[in-house]
Amino acid sequence: MAHPPPPGEPDQPPSPYERPAGEPPAWGPPAGEQPPSYGPPGEYGPRAGQPGPPGDYGPPPGPHGPAGPHGYHGAPGHYGPPGWGGPARGTNVLAILSLVFAFVFSPAGIVLGYLAKRQIRQTGEEGDQLATWGLILGYVFTALGLLACCGWIAFAFWAGSNPGHGY
Repeated sequence: MAHPPPPGEPDQPPSPYERPAGEPPAWGPPAGEQPPSYGPPGEYGPRAGQPGPPGDYGPPPGPHGPAGPHGYHGAPGHYGPPGWGGPARGTNVLAILSLVFAFVFSPAGIVLGYLAKRQIRQTGEEGDQLATWGLILGYVFTALGLLACCGWIAFAFWAGSNPGHGY
């Protein structure tokens, strides 16, 4: 609603965000008509005997089957808007962490790789290849680290057993 300007200020143009007084809103049903009632929140589809909104194909398939928990089918053969492919399955976070930790602290990368593979089997998320590479690189870098440690220990032992050859 437009307010009159305070005294002493010039007239301001009307705000483009406010509807002029007396003009009906640009949304909603035409004047004099009631919108259709769709029942309590969470209930699929309109009440019996009332048409659904335009383009309503019914609920997506869920744990209660394609008709939903209340048996509403919508248009035959259509269970969602065009292109609806179900919930997006993201990449498993543990699989990503497995690959990262394979470079940072490889034993943790191995553990996270196994945990990620178990989660992926249960949830169907993406990231199986990331977890596999996290496991492979985790094992390779762990083996290289163990070889380096063993080599350093062997060198230290060899240097300590030959005291006359030191510089």
